[in-house]
Amino acid sequence: MKKFIYIVIFSTLLHQLCDAQNLDSLWRVYNDKSQADTNRLKAIDDIAWSYNNNNPDTAIVLANEELKLAKASKQKEYEAKALNTIGICYENQGNYPEALKNDFASLKIYEEMKDKRGIAMSYNNIGIIYKGQGNYAEALKMYFTSLKIKEEINDNKGIAVSYMTIGSVYYLQDNYTEALKNLFACLTIMEKIKDKWGIANSYINIGAVYYTQGNYPKAVENYFAALKIKEEMRDKNGIAACYGNLGKVYTKLHKTKEAQNYLNQTLQISKEIGSNDYIKETYLGLTVLDSTMGNYKAAFEHYKLYTIYSDSLNNEETQKKSLQASMEYEFDKKEIANKAAQEKLDAINAEEKQKQKIIIYAVVGLLLLVGVFAIFMFNRFRITNRQKAIIEQQKVLVDKAYEELHEKNKEVMDSIYYARRIQTALITSEKYIENVFNRLMK
Repeated sequence: MKKFIYIVIFSTLLHQLCDAQNLDSLWRVYNDKSQADTNRLKAIDDIAWSYNNNNPDTAIVLANEELKLAKASKQKEYEAKALNTIGICYENQGNYPEALKNDFASLKIYEEMKDKRGIAMSYNNIGIIYKGQGNYAEALKMYFTSLKIKEEINDNKGIAVSYMTIGSVYYLQDNYTEALKNLFACLTIMEKIKDKWGIANSYINIGAVYYTQGNYPKAVENYFAALKIKEEMRDKNGIAACYGNLGKVYTKLHKTKEAQNYLNQTLQISKEIGSNDYIKETYLGLTVLDSTMGNYKAAFEHYKLYTIYSDSLNNEETQKKSLQASMEYEFDKKEIANKAAQEKLDAINAEEKQKQKIIIYAVVGLLLLVGVFAIFMFNRFRITNRQKAIIEQQKVLVDKAYEELHEKNKEVMDSIYYARRIQTALITSEKYIENVFNRLMK
């Protein structure tokens, strides 16, 4: 079992803490129902997140209000954000089944939206929970999946967070070389982008590795560097982690007064913020300190409290609920995949039906055209036949008229020829008489 040590990691791209003035401004926006739903959702999202580290119970209540408004206004992005905040708050409280339930629900929405940044964040958050449960193989699987997506979208801050989370798991697996490699990679990026949260948490995690290696001066150096930043930021969660780690180092260095002071402060802050995980680890730290001081009765009492908190976080029912949340997600994911496949098949069928309709319409249209053309041709045929009959009738009449004319012409010609013959006959007689008369006159 890993010795007690505080390791702080991001669960998402962290918001900066809101000061009181900014919170008042955000509350005014949220309470103003004349504002667009998107503006109100953004305001309540920032408000809920500002309570995440210091007052997770309040953050959960606010995030649930955000969730209701997001569903009512059909804003999927803010549904996912609200679920993400709720998941992180439960994770901070050590309530892993509820944390997983909300993180998987958030992941499902981000996948439906095809939001790669949100998907990567959700995988990272789920990895944190698996790490908290000691399931390091699944934690690394989630972290590397998250890292791959972040590299695809060139998310430098997200890449740094992945290095941090991966380093923390290698630390828990006693692979200190890989742990430091990833944690320093994280610190380099965080310093480059001037991210205080990232820088402070990198110092905490690097200090934890040095502590485990027995390099206490380096551990103290990194813890104080982190504490300075956390105090500037008023991050109670981070301050509690730094105090707890310093208490552990000073226990090793036999500086019992300093150790007891830091551990007691850790316990006080952990109770204020409702972090059962930190409370559990602090009781273990006090157990070790009491044993070092020879105060075995106090050590036994602190160890019993540690066991109670440990059992509440890791009992069998908790593991079952975590597994159930994972299985529900996988089932929902398959349902979504099946639904998508069915929708694709339906789309193909609809497209084929549409094509068939087009073909049918085209054939019907063509047949109608052919029918119209046939009717047209039939009418033309009837008209042509009618005209042909008329022409034939007219031809008969013309032929008959022609024959009648021909007969008339023949009769006329015959009369002419007859008259001519008569004329010819008469002319001959006159000449004959004239000749006879002439002869008689002589």
